[in-house]
Amino acid sequence: MKIRLDPEDEYLHPLEEATNFNESMYFNVYDPAEKIGGFLRLGNRANEGYAEMTTCIYLPDGRVGFMFGRPEISNNDAFDAGGMKFDVVTPFEALRTTYTGKVVLLDEPLQMANPRKAFTDNPWVDARVELDYRGIAPMFGGEPVNDDGSPLTEDLSGGFARGHYEQHVGARGVIQVGDEEWAVDGYGLRDHSWGPRFWQAPWWYRWLTMNFDDHSGFMISIVTSRDGKQRIGGIALEDGEYRHIDRAEIETDWVGDDFYHQEIRVKAGAGDREYEITGSVLNLIPLRNRRTSPEGEKLVTRISEGMTEWHWNGHTGYGLSEYLDQIVDDKPVGLTP
Repeated sequence: MKIRLDPEDEYLHPLEEATNFNESMYFNVYDPAEKIGGFLRLGNRANEGYAEMTTCIYLPDGRVGFMFGRPEISNNDAFDAGGMKFDVVTPFEALRTTYTGKVVLLDEPLQMANPRKAFTDNPWVDARVELDYRGIAPMFGGEPVNDDGSPLTEDLSGGFARGHYEQHVGARGVIQVGDEEWAVDGYGLRDHSWGPRFWQAPWWYRWLTMNFDDHSGFMISIVTSRDGKQRIGGIALEDGEYRHIDRAEIETDWVGDDFYHQEIRVKAGAGDREYEITGSVLNLIPLRNRRTSPEGEKLVTRISEGMTEWHWNGHTGYGLSEYLDQIVDDKPVGLTP
C-alpha cells in the first residue's frame, strides 16, 4: 500500500454512493499581534442533501463569534454554501477562503454546550472573513492505494474519511465581526478530506495544530477506537521540512464540571528526534453532533475547540487543540489524568 496525492486532489472528487459521503476543507489561523483567530469548515454531504458549514472566530477580548448551518446542496461540484466559499488558486500553494453572513456573539463561549439556548439568548451580528492562504510547508497525507496505484477494495479509514491531507500555512486578509474589523497576518493549518464519514466513528481523538513561525510547527494526532486501538501520527515541521511523528503521549488537565481541556503536555517523537511541548487553552467553545447509529444507538459527540498557546524549545506559538469525545454518562470517554 502507498499514499497517492496529486494536484487534482485539491479540487472536488466524484460523488460516491455511500450515503454518508463527505468532502470537506478546513482552515484555521491565529494572528498573535491582533490576538484574533479562528477556523472555517465546509463539509459537503450531498447524498444527505446538505453541507456542514462552521464559522468560528475567537475575538481578542474573549468573546467568540460562531455560526453553524446545514445549507441545502444537491451535488459535490464546489465548496460554496451558506455564505462560505473556498477557491483553489494554485494547488498546494494558494487558496482563498471567504465567509459573509451572521454569527452569534458569545460573551461566554461555553454556552454553546446547549446550542439552542446559546443561539436564542445571544445577539447575532454580521461577519465577514476574507483570507488568502499560502503553503509554507510540503503536503502531508493523501489517499491510500495499492502499490500499483489502483484503489483499495477495503476502506481502512474506520468510517472517518478515506482521503485526507494537511499543510501548515500562512494567512493574510480581513476579519470583521459587527462594527469591528481586524487586518489579519498569521499562521495556521488546513486540511482536505473525502470519503464516508461519521463523527461517531472514533471513540475519542486529540488533534493538536501548532505554528511557531514560517519554518516550524506541529500537527499531532491520537485517534482511539471503541475497542481501545489507537492510531498515533502527525508531522513536525522543522526548517521547512516535515518529519513524520511516530509516537506521542498527551497529558491533560481538565477544568469544570463538564471536563474541558485546559493545560496540555505533549511528548512526541519522529525517528531520532524527541519533542516536549506544553499548551494552555486561551479560549474554548464546545460543539456537538448527534446521530443515531445504523444499529439504533443514539450517540452524542462533543468536539471541544480550544484556541491554544504552545511552548516548545523556547518558542511560543499558537493553534487549535481539538478534543473529540463521545459523551457517556455526561462525561467525555477520553477523560484521562
